[in-house]
This record gives sequence, structure tokens and C-alpha cells, in this order.
Amino acid sequence: MARKNVLTGSPPYPVEQGLRRLGTNLRTARLRRNLTIAHVAEKIGTGPRAIQDAEKGAPGTSAAVYVALLWAYKLLDPLSEIADPGKDVEGLALLARRKRSRGPATADLANDF
Repeated sequence: MARKNVLTGSPPYPVEQGLRRLGTNLRTARLRRNLTIAHVAEKIGTGPRAIQDAEKGAPGTSAAVYVALLWAYKLLDPLSEIADPGKDVEGLALLARRKRSRGPATADLANDF
């Protein structure tokens, strides 16, 4: 039996809200630039429906469409901050804890087998 894709059907509430917020922000960016959906779709190489879906925050919309829209509106730079390993506080803490949990290296091991 095929698994149902929860992310495109009914994603977790915080994911759904994040997509809606991103979609609203993208729509605002397009309108402020006085661009039509058709113009933006042509610029990023997709159809108008993909732009409409992205602006609604539709979960089934490709990440490539969202990123291409950010590029089209010259808003792509902040994307490099997302999931930056250097700013991953939880991940860095887990990494530090793993390093500390190992015993000290013993350089004085005898080689007499």
C-alpha cells in the first residue's frame, strides 16, 4: 500500500503556517514591484498556477518555485542564513556533548602484543 504524503496533504500546523506566511510575503513583494503573475512566471520559467500556489502557501508547491521567486524579487541572500550549521545552537550543543562523552585519548598504550 502506498504511503500518503502528509507534507503535501496536511502538514504539521507550524509548517502550514510558515508556508502561508512565506506565500503572503512573496505576494506582497510581487505587488510592491508592480509585477503580474504572468510576468514572474515567465521570468522563473514556470506557469502562472505555480506562482498562485506559492502565494497561497500550498504545501505541494516545489521548493524550487519558492526559491526562484525569492531570486526574482532579489530576496535570495537571506536564504543562506537558513539552517546555517554555525548558527544551529541545538546541533552544536549535541556535537559538543558527543565529543565530551568520549574518553580521553590514551597515548601511552603499549605496543607489546
